[in-house]
Amino acid sequence: MIQVEMDRIYKNIPLEEIPWNIATQPDALVELVDSGKVKPCKTIDMGCGAGNYAIYLASRGFDVTGIDISPAAIKIARENAKKKGIKGNFLVADVLGDLDEVRETFDFAYDWELLHHIFPDNRKKYVQNVHKTLNLGGKYLSVCFSEKDPQFGGSGKYRETRLGTLLYFSSADELRELFEPYFNIKELKTIEVTAKFVNHLVNYAFMEMK
Repeated sequence: MIQVEMDRIYKNIPLEEIPWNIATQPDALVELVDSGKVKPCKTIDMGCGAGNYAIYLASRGFDVTGIDISPAAIKIARENAKKKGIKGNFLVADVLGDLDEVRETFDFAYDWELLHHIFPDNRKKYVQNVHKTLNLGGKYLSVCFSEKDPQFGGSGKYRETRLGTLLYFSSADELRELFEPYFNIKELKTIEVTAKFVNHLVNYAFMEMK
């Protein structure tokens, strides 16, 4: 169902009208790299979409694999990387599946505004999947909409977007409970990120494997 929905979006809606498809890399991701908290390494982008941030990291010397459930998104990501002369590996894979398509392990994993598409019942499985893709000492960044965000109605844990997608808005306490069995949380904070149509308040969690 999710694959069909995402494929519909990437096939039928121009990239410039997809709210989360932003070509410019977010300041928080740039800061993570510029600060040296994450150095060039083998990296996996969970839910890479059109590949914008994977391509950015590859341009900074990272060896990046991007995965997404949508074949249409992966096709676009491969085309974008080719146009920019960037080497990247883009695979169709379900982050809630067995991830057999991903035959490597990584030093850094991240999901940028993916987790709010994953509802609480499936989140433990997802975090376990992230954990198993990482090498010992691996780092993980997760950024998702905060329940403090005033958008899409401004209240309630589940909110519907103008594209018809349903998102789950998290609290910091929920995320701490989700991540702590698998990761040492280095930073967990609420930040404002620039979006295509309106800015959002998001939970920013930066972690290291236990």
